[in-house]
Amino acid sequence: MRLDKYISDAMQISRTDARKLITKASICVNGQVCRKADTQLSPTDVVSCEGQPLEQREEFVYIMLNKPLGVVSASNDKRDTTVVDLLQGSFPRRTLFPAGRLDKTSTGFILLTDDGKFAHEILAPKKHIEKEYLVTIDTPFTPEMQQGFAQGVTLADGTRLAPATASATEDACKVCVVLTQGVYHQIKRMFGVYGAGVNELHRLRMGELYLDENLAAGEWRKLTVQEIQKICSRPVKR
Repeated sequence: MRLDKYISDAMQISRTDARKLITKASICVNGQVCRKADTQLSPTDVVSCEGQPLEQREEFVYIMLNKPLGVVSASNDKRDTTVVDLLQGSFPRRTLFPAGRLDKTSTGFILLTDDGKFAHEILAPKKHIEKEYLVTIDTPFTPEMQQGFAQGVTLADGTRLAPATASATEDACKVCVVLTQGVYHQIKRMFGVYGAGVNELHRLRMGELYLDENLAAGEWRKLTVQEIQKICSRPVKR
């Protein structure tokens, strides 16, 4: 790879700005100042800018975000704060989007990425991964609800849903729900069939990866390769 392209990718700056750094003697290759933008790098070369090592830009990024109340699951919105807005411009040259949605009034695990194939892998109807939620309803959870979810709820409009798991917690009004499909307002509509309203909905996990308990509402971090593969077993490029 050319030196100027390597710097551009690693620092998420334009090629022009990368060349300016090279001209200013800010760039070293293997400890030696390099002033040639077209220098071809080998995989073992170490590039630094003003003494700080640069790493080649990852092909894709995968981010775990703890979505707070009032934030919309979108890349941009004219009225509301989006999950991408919460990254505060940390990835200026990437087109990030949420892989899956949570309602504006829901909270918890949102996955942000720029890997469209990965998103399709976990969201396609025939490939939907498990997603687990902690749901607070306005009436005690009943055996009828549990059995109905397990058999597959038929919504008010006649839509028959796939079987889902619903299990009680120590609080009679808090329920753990595991889904394998994604239908608009699905959990609210499922409980609505039984006359129960949803007061709170918090996503706990996607696939086998749980939301990091150390992330406060609105906080985020990048995922490791091992964590990504807990969501989807397809190999990912970093």
